[in-house]
Amino acid sequence: MLGRRGAAAFVAPALVLIAVFLVFPALWTLYLGVTDYRLTGVAAARPRFVGAENYTGVLGDGEFHHSLWLTLQFVGGSAIAGQTVLGFALAWVLRDRAGPVKRLVEGLVLLAWILPGSVIAFLWIALLDRDAGTLNALLGTPGTAWLLDHPLACVIVFNVWRGTAFSMMLYGAALGNVPPSHLETARLAGATTWQTLRDAVFPRIRGHVLTSLLLVSLWTFNDFTPFLITAGGPDHRSEILAVYVYRTALGDGRLGFGAAISLVMILVNLVIALGYLRALRERRPA
Repeated sequence: MLGRRGAAAFVAPALVLIAVFLVFPALWTLYLGVTDYRLTGVAAARPRFVGAENYTGVLGDGEFHHSLWLTLQFVGGSAIAGQTVLGFALAWVLRDRAGPVKRLVEGLVLLAWILPGSVIAFLWIALLDRDAGTLNALLGTPGTAWLLDHPLACVIVFNVWRGTAFSMMLYGAALGNVPPSHLETARLAGATTWQTLRDAVFPRIRGHVLTSLLLVSLWTFNDFTPFLITAGGPDHRSEILAVYVYRTALGDGRLGFGAAISLVMILVNLVIALGYLRALRERRPA
């Protein structure tokens, strides 16, 4: 047995890392949120305590409301309607497949997931470029400025393409837990695909569905990668909350106000998580 001292020494490095990279930044953000701390000027050297002023400012800020609405659209279109639906569809279609086609599809989806965000952003900018973009060449629409005309739709499609792999793998594992006899019984009964999914599949994988929705919703809500494609523009039309925090805290130098926005984002994340966790605890009626 290690004993108390041995156990403490064993976990000490992990505790130090947690304190340095999680606890201290969280406490520092809480402190910044109640001050007028700025990157430059007098407030950088001698920040003033302002209490809840930053938080009331955030809740009354039209730009925050605009970014929150864009973020909710981004989460709904990318995480819920996009990654979840497409990930399940791919897992369902590939569940009984074998051979090179299945390996090719899985490899392409996983490749989109593991590539660095900066590399993916460069590829999508090249794809959507107005003058020499691959998409315009394929569609025969030269001069169409996709990133200027449809910035939010572009980042939603980009994020769906990038993040579908996680949902596909999770659903693939979940579908392996559905007894083949249930699917065979549904087929012999003449059930349609939707009826099979509704009555034989979804009740068995409900927990996996909600877990996937929870994780991809939180990841998408806090995602900063779209900044690499549109930088929040044009005219703030794709400025989701993560980008808004960056522009406010570092671009405008208002670290205190940016910290307040971050804490409000944490509360929104908490509400989303509690909603999913409550759904996970609920039991289907007999």
